Amino acid sequence: MPSKRLSVVVTRRLPEVVETRLSELFDVTLRSDDSPMTRGELVDAVRSADVLVPTVTDQIDAGLIGQAGERLKLIANYGAGFDHIDVSTARSRGILVSYTPGVVTEDTADMVLALMLGVTRRLQEGITVMQKGDWSGYAPTALLGGRLGGKRLGILGMGRIGQAVARRAQAFGMQIHYHNRRRLRPEVEEPLEATWWESLDQMVARMDMISVNCPSTPSTYHLLNARRLKLMKPSSVIVNTSRGEVIDENALTRMLKAGELAGAGLDVYAHGIRGQSRAARHAQRGDAAAYGIGHLRGPDRDGREGHHQRQDLRRRPPPAGSGRALDALGAATPGPTAKRPPAPRRARPAPWRRAGRRRQPMRSDA
Repeated sequence: MPSKRLSVVVTRRLPEVVETRLSELFDVTLRSDDSPMTRGELVDAVRSADVLVPTVTDQIDAGLIGQAGERLKLIANYGAGFDHIDVSTARSRGILVSYTPGVVTEDTADMVLALMLGVTRRLQEGITVMQKGDWSGYAPTALLGGRLGGKRLGILGMGRIGQAVARRAQAFGMQIHYHNRRRLRPEVEEPLEATWWESLDQMVARMDMISVNCPSTPSTYHLLNARRLKLMKPSSVIVNTSRGEVIDENALTRMLKAGELAGAGLDVYAHGIRGQSRAARHAQRGDAAAYGIGHLRGPDRDGREGHHQRQDLRRRPPPAGSGRALDALGAATPGPTAKRPPAPRRARPAPWRRAGRRRQPMRSDA
């Protein structure tokens, strides 16, 4: 007699290949449109499902997890972060939490360079002129931009994404600097020709560009606050593909309007594009200094299918059938008939790979 299929609820529209695979394996409830679930819909989902598949737009907090039914055994996040999930409460309820570290590393690094080029080469301004029909032809002084070659790039957070950004920036002839909780090992640092700064204040004051790539934690909230932003050179540019909360966006917007910064490239916003973020509204208007885009750094099909979900297993076996849930999202989770995939070789382990693992705070000079 065949075993009962697991009930899986997906909170947002996912790529067709993922939804098809989920439908083949499980009793799955897919999202008919691409709008986020309401709070009430999320409550219904956690009460009825064996597996919940949320995204970064869903706040899986203690109140929501507290209403989960006895069936819920796994929260399989579709994304590389998990700061929107209350992992401690999930643990206390015996619910596993999984996510996909590394799945958007290369894509995010691509977006960092795209934003750098967009701001320095004034792409958004040029596009706006063309779309309005105001372009009157070539002029020697029209929309003069800057170049990346020879500029000092300060990377805030030199993990997987930060290192991928550094490799790309090298190809443009940029000088690589970084601030990290720990200095990289020589075998990692030397090929990047990177300079480590123990003091974040000293680094930001000397850079031509800052790329924010650190994780979002309580210790990195407004890590780039008004005081620290004021240390940056008026000719410098800041790019954020991490989380909007890492930067004091109100201070950033004031500085952009006052001409105290040359520009900002934003892929993330503190309250989302529909929230109260002044930086988001500034970018939406097409103001010259703010180059804003939607969250466009999802991986391609090969990237999403080729990575493994990581679980907060707490050294215990997964519940029956959970391995198949992760497999549908591009995983090869250990189970009775599955072997653990070989771990990729890395120069050093990522210190925050496991969901809920305690992170050391970024160094600051506050």
